[in-house]
Amino acid sequence: MSAPEPEPVDVPPARGMRLPWAGLPDSVQDVVNAMLGSPVTAAVNEPGGFSPGVAARVACTNGRRAFVKAVGPEPNPTSPELHRREARILAALPARAPVPRLLGVHDDGTWVVLVIEEVAGRQPAVPWVRAELDRVLAAMSALAEYLTPSPVADASRFVEVHRHWFTRWAEMADRPPSDLSAWERDHIERLAGSAERIDELVAGDTLCHVDVRADNLLLTDDGAVTVVDWPWACVGPSWLDLVLLALNVGLHGGGDPELIVTEHPLTRAVERERVTALLCGLAGFFAWERRQPAPPGLPTLRAFQSAHERVVVEWLARRTSW
Repeated sequence: MSAPEPEPVDVPPARGMRLPWAGLPDSVQDVVNAMLGSPVTAAVNEPGGFSPGVAARVACTNGRRAFVKAVGPEPNPTSPELHRREARILAALPARAPVPRLLGVHDDGTWVVLVIEEVAGRQPAVPWVRAELDRVLAAMSALAEYLTPSPVADASRFVEVHRHWFTRWAEMADRPPSDLSAWERDHIERLAGSAERIDELVAGDTLCHVDVRADNLLLTDDGAVTVVDWPWACVGPSWLDLVLLALNVGLHGGGDPELIVTEHPLTRAVERERVTALLCGLAGFFAWERRQPAPPGLPTLRAFQSAHERVVVEWLARRTSW
């Protein structure tokens, strides 16, 4: 008899304090108008995503449409660099990859603006619906194929950028925080040990999105899946994004993440300890980060991370039988 699917958890929205299109300085709006060759006459602001900047679908007088992301240094000074990073990534992705095309970039040192192809799609339903999940699971295979080897020559390696994920357990081991779960406290030494071979276990030559979740996916009427929001992309194993998708399914409900990684072509032949090591790192990241002060302009981030910690830990407990 198969194990029951884990129960979904109460997940706060992935939202920053979004600036509306109308809140952009006139000079920045003029830049967008020039890039699109016509004045923007209508804008629909998108509330989702962890950014305090503008995210809007715009329509122009000449009928042209686009998706615009724009951010300045307030209230979160790290956001402009994320937009710069995403622009570099999008510009290098192959045309056949299921990602939106970058149409233009403006960077005046204060405001960073990305004008991106608008994708006429919708986010998957959550809790996940099986038919939609199957579409996205197939897209993960295609994405890994198109992005192996990495088309971004200077992309950072996942284990270099995110090594701190895997060291957090060791940093907490001497004095485990009182708000860790009983399972985390009981197994904190084993969790800390997951960092010992991380360069070997979580390595690869695929450009990974590193933030795959339902609100970063768009389903179109022709059956396609488009993966959006690329600032965190790094080079890592071809199966990394599939594991993150499975985590999102475990978070929202609609499937068993362990069954997904056991059955999917990207992960079913991967050594078990590799996926376990990644999950240990994710758990350490969420356990550490959710206890920190909320960054400016991102009021729901820590609760969002706390929900993820609970799901990863429950998954690890089932997976390892520690």
